[in-house]
Amino acid sequence: MASKTTLNARNLEALGAARLAALLIEVSAGNAAAKRQIRLALAGADSPLAVAHEVRKRLIAIGASKGRVSWRRRKALVDDLETQRRAIAGPLAATDPAEALDLIWRFLALAGPVLARSTDTAGTVTAVFQAASADLPAIARAARADPLALADRAATALAVNDQGQYDGLAAALVPLLAASTGNGSPGLDRLKQRLSRLPGPAPRQALQAIADCLGDVDGFINQFDPAARVLPTIATRIAHRLLAAGRVAEAAASLDAVRPAHRPRLSHGRPDLDWEDAWIAVLDARGKHDAAQALRLACFEQALSATHLKAYLRRLPDFDDIEARDLALDLAMRHPAATLALHVLVSWPDLERAAALAMQRRAALDPDRHDLLGPAAQALAGRYPLAATLIWRAMIDDTLTRRRAGRYRMAARWLDECRGVAGTIGDAGAAVSHDDYLEQLRRDHPRKAAFWRHLS
Repeated sequence: MASKTTLNARNLEALGAARLAALLIEVSAGNAAAKRQIRLALAGADSPLAVAHEVRKRLIAIGASKGRVSWRRRKALVDDLETQRRAIAGPLAATDPAEALDLIWRFLALAGPVLARSTDTAGTVTAVFQAASADLPAIARAARADPLALADRAATALAVNDQGQYDGLAAALVPLLAASTGNGSPGLDRLKQRLSRLPGPAPRQALQAIADCLGDVDGFINQFDPAARVLPTIATRIAHRLLAAGRVAEAAASLDAVRPAHRPRLSHGRPDLDWEDAWIAVLDARGKHDAAQALRLACFEQALSATHLKAYLRRLPDFDDIEARDLALDLAMRHPAATLALHVLVSWPDLERAAALAMQRRAALDPDRHDLLGPAAQALAGRYPLAATLIWRAMIDDTLTRRRAGRYRMAARWLDECRGVAGTIGDAGAAVSHDDYLEQLRRDHPRKAAFWRHLS
């Protein structure tokens, strides 16, 4: 049975309305966000008109603000915007959809000025406006919005989609605007006409999204001029859509046109194999399964793509896949990209090989890639604490030697992890003990006070 002090609806109701009201006033003192939520709740108990008034007033205030939103203030801004968005898309849309439609457009119009004064490296502010874009079609449907007016407002918004704030809006509106009428789809026709007359990449991307929703492959292709269609990334996107439409020969031609210029691109340290994936699909569609298998294996051997290795193994006869897997993972251990190889082995998972790689090739690991090495060390710590310790130490040494002050807190955490597993290491070989390593750090980095104060 839950304690009477547990925060749940039943226990709170037992306090009574008067006590709860006093608590809300006390808790919201000095908390502007909480006060706004309470005001919205009170307005909702009054009437939809009161909710609309509160939301409109707040949107005007947000739009009038000129202050820079740093990363410290970003969460408060996101919470504020989310509160207004939910009020519009929730109770107001249910009771007064016409008013909600006007307010959601006003909300979306804030995207440009708000993003211009915000530090949004995490994309959380942009995501709120993308969510509002997804809300809009249901609100417009409930409000029985005029398709032509809706298309005009959407085109105006999509023309300035320079930060992705309206991503998804064009695609979300297609089912609504494409609804058949006696005169065809005037709203969708208007939107496409308006967008086609606008310059810049944003309208073109919206037209591509519309074409995708309609399954219009030629409409998608026509958004690129002939010079762009021979760029590897564009040719690959076109080929994927042609394949989905069963137009295999045209997909092959699109990929063939860029083959001499194609090189796998690096994305976050890993190759982008979209072209290879499309060509594999072409080979399979033509019945050239052996060639498709050879390319899957080549993708793994060259780029350590575990996805391609798993796809390759799935298509092998029973028992052959075991030998092929072992040969491939042994190859991974010798691959020049040691850090990515370790990540692949840990993710497979094959912790025995991963530990062996960490021990044998630790000098080849890139200590700057804490995004890959950190999770690898954590995965190895239970069964292979020495391998995990060597990885943590490599990242600690790199952080302190290169004075990466932004990582001092993480480095202190890695050192604490080393201390935690030190007692579980059996034969440490040539590796120094944890106490000796700590003493060495104190000798080598005595002046890095910002690091030492993070130690537990």
